[in-house]
Amino acid sequence: MTDPVREGWWQDGLGPAGHDLVRRDADAFLHQTGSSPVVSALRAVDGIWLEDADGRRIMDFHGNSCHNIGYGHPAVIAALKAQLDTLPFCPRRFTNAPATELAERLSALWPHGPARILFGTSGTDAIEMAVKLAYVATGRKTTLAFEDTWHGAALGAVWIGGRARERAAFPEFQGCVHVPPYWSREPGISADDAASASLQALREAFGRDGGFAAMLAEPIRSTPHRPPDWFWPEVRDLCDHTGTLLIFDEVAVGLGKTGRLYAGEHFPVRPDMTVLGKSLGGAVVPLSAVIARADLNVAGHLAIGHYTHEKSPLLAAAGLATLRVLVDQALADKAQALGGAALSRLQNLAARSGLLCGARGVGLLMALDFAPEARNLAPSVQLDCLRRGLNATVSEGRFLTLSPPLVIDPADLDRAIDIVEAALDRLCP
Repeated sequence: MTDPVREGWWQDGLGPAGHDLVRRDADAFLHQTGSSPVVSALRAVDGIWLEDADGRRIMDFHGNSCHNIGYGHPAVIAALKAQLDTLPFCPRRFTNAPATELAERLSALWPHGPARILFGTSGTDAIEMAVKLAYVATGRKTTLAFEDTWHGAALGAVWIGGRARERAAFPEFQGCVHVPPYWSREPGISADDAASASLQALREAFGRDGGFAAMLAEPIRSTPHRPPDWFWPEVRDLCDHTGTLLIFDEVAVGLGKTGRLYAGEHFPVRPDMTVLGKSLGGAVVPLSAVIARADLNVAGHLAIGHYTHEKSPLLAAAGLATLRVLVDQALADKAQALGGAALSRLQNLAARSGLLCGARGVGLLMALDFAPEARNLAPSVQLDCLRRGLNATVSEGRFLTLSPPLVIDPADLDRAIDIVEAALDRLCP
């Protein structure tokens, strides 16, 4: 399927400043899918808005899942400026107040009992640390994950994740087992049926292998797909019976986006670890975290998270400010309320559009599902939205995903849905 945005058709609308930066970017960077060459160039971000190099403003409903509290939040910027004036860096072997306070705060907010923390600078860092800890804690060297999932860009994370086309280019990383996911990859299959088939595949995998070091999964798929309430308790039982650690990857779906601070809170299940990233840095700095059960503090003889910026006071100051905004402004509750109203409107839109077969949402993670015969038009709708001032993305070749910042005003959310409706009507009046 051709993606007109990635193929650069959007560049036809760029002004001179945008064209120049896009050309220079293409000449300067190694090319890779989805990153370089680029779609456009930016000169400013603010709240829910992107401003391109030629001054056009675009609502960002993608944001690489980093912008839960919006862009340039004044609390985060102020915290970073203050930290730069006091302690901008902390070498390993030392600690500092912001890093310690952030670890304490994350542990206190984790709803699953006493915890220990490790920090990284990317979701990939945190996934790798979590899996290494699982290897040490269990003495095993195998992992279990769902097919067609992404858990990071490092070699280990690529193989532990379930995207076969990504793995195929690289040497095999041993011990990575994959099973069909809990969501349906085709319309017409109910959530219960898909989850039941996935659970059966999990039982067979556990039966063959006895147990794994870890099972790694998003508790709610970022597309989004929410499994039935019974699914994760059943998986937790399988993990408990085999001594397998359950790791919830909340890099993209955590920190309020689903209507709960942690996406795993939607289910009566305690993960052994939760991995955070992306929005933890307030859409300003790169920051990730592993939150692990306190009794998993068993790898002190190894350097499983030995990163240069593992206790960066600057990154931690941004994380602390981000958590304060999320909690003090009850942004998870706001996401739940706004998402419910927006989903109702999206479902009405899907019911009368000839291009769509449904809409789904959990909090402010939302998606429109294109009918099988119209999936080739999904990228064109994405491009039309971009030209009208809304940045969204197509996922799994069938979903137009909409993931706005939690600070969005209801009027702007309505306006964004108006843009989607206009883009759909242009192709299928």
